[in-house]
Parts: sequence; structure tokens; C-alpha cells
Amino acid sequence: MFGSEALDLARIQFAFTVSFHILFPAITIGLASYLAVLEGLWLKTREQVYLDLYHFWLKIFAVNFGMGVVSGIVMAYQFGTNWSQFSTFAGSITGPLLAYEVLTAFFLEAGFLGVMLFGLNRVGPGLHFFSTLMVAIGTLISTFWILASNSWMHTPQGHALVDGRLVPADWLAVIFNPSFPYRLLHMVVAAYLATAFFVGAAAAWHLLRGHDNPALRKMLSMAMWMALLVAPVQAVIGDFHGLNTLEHQPAKIAAIEGHWENVEGEPTPLILFGWPDMAREETRFAVEIPVLGSLILNHSLSEPIPALKEFAAEDRPNATIVFWTFRVMVGLGLLMILTGLWSLWLRRRGDLYQSRRFLRMALLMGPSGLLAILAGWFTTEVGRQPWVVHGLLRTRDAVSAHGVAEMSISLALFVVVYLAVFGIGFVYVLHLVHKGPLTDEGREQPVSGGAGRPRTPARPLSAPEEGLDAGEPNARS
Repeated sequence: MFGSEALDLARIQFAFTVSFHILFPAITIGLASYLAVLEGLWLKTREQVYLDLYHFWLKIFAVNFGMGVVSGIVMAYQFGTNWSQFSTFAGSITGPLLAYEVLTAFFLEAGFLGVMLFGLNRVGPGLHFFSTLMVAIGTLISTFWILASNSWMHTPQGHALVDGRLVPADWLAVIFNPSFPYRLLHMVVAAYLATAFFVGAAAAWHLLRGHDNPALRKMLSMAMWMALLVAPVQAVIGDFHGLNTLEHQPAKIAAIEGHWENVEGEPTPLILFGWPDMAREETRFAVEIPVLGSLILNHSLSEPIPALKEFAAEDRPNATIVFWTFRVMVGLGLLMILTGLWSLWLRRRGDLYQSRRFLRMALLMGPSGLLAILAGWFTTEVGRQPWVVHGLLRTRDAVSAHGVAEMSISLALFVVVYLAVFGIGFVYVLHLVHKGPLTDEGREQPVSGGAGRPRTPARPLSAPEEGLDAGEPNARS
């Protein structure tokens, strides 16, 4: 029988692979919708700047999409290799949900992705725009099914226990479980914000280097409008999500707050900072604001929130981790709101594209959305422990019977391969960002011609300096 160390290694391996994977779908979701907006604006206005931006971000979308698919396949295999007991216990529910994602989202994306990537100069503008919309919708459908499966593991319902295994009793209840709407909205908006700050950082980097053109200004402007309008909305969604978590996973909220015990008749303070000590069962060096914890979580000036000591020690999440990952997420969210407000002030003054201090801020905020997503997922998943399916299957009972040696070797291989493969992909994305949108001297030619006329297909993954043939010496993808 395997020991707890093998379990820890299995958890670390899954955390490592999922942390890599979530970055690519997040940008893919945001970029797919961004590309649809850009192409729609180009069709409506025929302003060349939107088509230039479409070509530029299409290349980056293609790389992210490919890396997301590869890393996602690895995640699916891990359910069978490292977590076979979970698959045995709950596979009748999680398996079909993942299959629905493939049958609906993946097939939709695969069906139209080729037209989107290579068909701009081969099909009519209307059909190409339809393909872009279908890919964007496909990314959202994929998010729907993945979040339905993950949310069910947090707030399971609609199932029955038959012969020691869970089977679906009500698929609508399984899919639309209590936490699903909040998690879905929170993730989609997070993906849009992560993409907005990635786009804004790319524009800021070029503007800081003196590469000022309409495409870069449009990039920065659209990104900052998204930050201004959507970051506060995300805060509201997060508040509703927290209230839902308090109802269904109170131990997670107690760990997030670093709150160990209640004093009878007193409201709960908000601990801004401190160090939750699991062994001593207290939050050391706590900096508190009286009453505010009850006000935020219960919307009450007197009602306390659940405390960690109300739960058995074996049922408590690791408060040290979730306490700080939650604060990283919230802190980055507040910086996003601040950046959006600063951009509005500069926009009204006419200095949005000239303020070097703001451009440096926008550049530094480039990875903030992705870091916030990682911090949020660590809060969510570590906060669910010690359960894989909350209240039904413990993590220690879900792992496969591997030993320490097997888990150590496979984890080391994952680290080496992921850093090599996805490291190269990351460097290539930065290379594409470094090139920037096409300028007046080198932009792609507008769509022209009719059926049967020769056209050069768009090539989203390359940007050669020389043309494909002698007839197009200056063609660029």
C-alpha cells in the first residue's frame, strides 16, 4: 500500500500540470472573443486598424490554442493514471461531462478553426466572421462543461450511490449545481480580464519604445476600457461567489479568513494580514479590522462566520495556503480596478498614450490576470481539501496505488518536459508580441477577389520577411 508521501507527490503533479494548463485556455477564451470583436468592427467600419490587430492577435491565439490542447490532453490522462479511484467512484458523472465538452465545444472549434486561421483570403468575409464567432462560442462552451464538472466536485448534487459508486440521477441538477453559475461567471470574466491586461501590456511595451501607431493606441484603449468596466464587475461576482461558498463550504471560508474561533455575542473581525498556523490553531501576527468580516460575509454587524475549530482537524483545509492565495487574488483585482480608473483619468486629460508612468504600470500589470487566476484556483482547490468530491470522497481515497519512486520519476519528467515545451512556446509568443501589429509599410493586404481567383492564404504561425513567391516579394503573414 502506498503512503502519504506518494499522495503528496500525486497532488503536486496534478497542481503543476493544471497550473500550466489553465494559463492557455484563459488567454484563448479572451482572445477568441477579442478576435470576434475586432473582425466585427472591421466589417462594420472597414477601418484597416481592426484588420491589422486581427492578424496580429490571430497568430498569438493559434499558439495558445495549440498549447492549451496539448496540456489539456495530459490532464485528462491523469485522471486514469494517478487518480483511478476517483474515476472509479465518480467517473459515471465526470466522464460524460468531459465527453460533452469534446462533442460540443471541441468539435465546434475544430470544425471552424481551420477557416479562421487560414481562410481569411480564401472565403468571403461573412463566412470567415461566422467561423471566428463559432470558435469564440466554442471556447465558452468548453468552459461551461469544464466548470460544470469542477463545480459538481465542490457542491455535488443530482447523484445516487449505487454499489459504492456515484451514478447520475438528475443531469440538470448535476450540471447546474449550486456553485456552478458563480464559478462560470467568475472564470469567464477572469479570462477576459487576463487577456485585456495582456493586450494592454503588449501595447504599453511598444509605446514605451516609441513605436506609436493607431493599432497600438487602439490596443491600449480597448484593453483599458475592459479593465475599467469589467474589473469592478468581477469584484461583485466574487462577492456573490463568496456568499455561495460560505453556504456550501464554510470550512473553506474559515480558512480563507484565517478565523479559528468565535467569541460568543461578538461579530467576526476581518484579518487583513497574518500567518495562519495549523499546528498552533491560531493566526499569528494578525492585523484585524473589527466587525468587517461579519459585514462582508454575512452582511451583518453582529452575526459571526464559521470558525475553523468548529470543524474536525482532519476536515480543515490548509489555511496557511488559502489565506495568502486569496489575498494575492484580491490584491491583484484591486490593482486592476485602480489601473482602469487611472486610465480613465488620463483619457479625459488626453495623456493616455503619453504617460510613461502609466505605461510602465500597464506593462507590469500584463501578467496580473493570469497570476490572479492561478491564485484563485489554488484558493478554490486547496480550500476543497481534504475532499476530492466534497463530503463524499476524500483525496487520500481517490489516488492510484503508486509508490514514491513512480511518482517522483513522473513528476520530474513532467517538470523537465513542460518547462522545455511550454517554455519554448512562451518565448515564441513573446517573439510575436515583440514584432507588433503590421504598420502602413508592411500590413497585410485587404481581402479582395472573388470565387475562383487566386489568393494567398493567411498563415497565422509565421511572419517571414520575404514573400511566398516571386509575385509577392513583400508579403507577410
